[in-house]
Amino acid sequence: MTATTYRRPLPEPDVETRDFWEGLRRGEIVLKRCNGCGYYIHYPAPVCRNCLSTDIGNARMSGRGTVYSFIVTHHVVTPGFEDDAPYVVALVELEEQAGLRLVTNIVGCSPGDVRVGMPVEPVFDAVTPEVTLLKFRQAS
Repeated sequence: MTATTYRRPLPEPDVETRDFWEGLRRGEIVLKRCNGCGYYIHYPAPVCRNCLSTDIGNARMSGRGTVYSFIVTHHVVTPGFEDDAPYVVALVELEEQAGLRLVTNIVGCSPGDVRVGMPVEPVFDAVTPEVTLLKFRQAS
């Protein structure tokens, strides 16, 4: 699939998010982490929200987590998603840090089977040669 045939909005990596998107292309979840206090930072930022340090590095995440919250989308307002409704938009909390949550989709199961607290694992969806999106499925 090419960017011209992929009908949905695509991310536009910048200096702060580039490592995250490049990690996904390799099949890894890479988030920012404060080298001073160890706090994980997502959405990426140049300053730690916990200790205000600017000594920020990268950390590879396990990808294991749980569904913190979710909605099932039935009414599609953004072009390109019509064929997927109903679909699940979720907040997944990663196991590495309480409060470390990613907005994502839950795939591979019926929307009616998704539950808060459900263990999940990553799915790397290469939607174009340049862009891989992070989704989650119920952990096996």
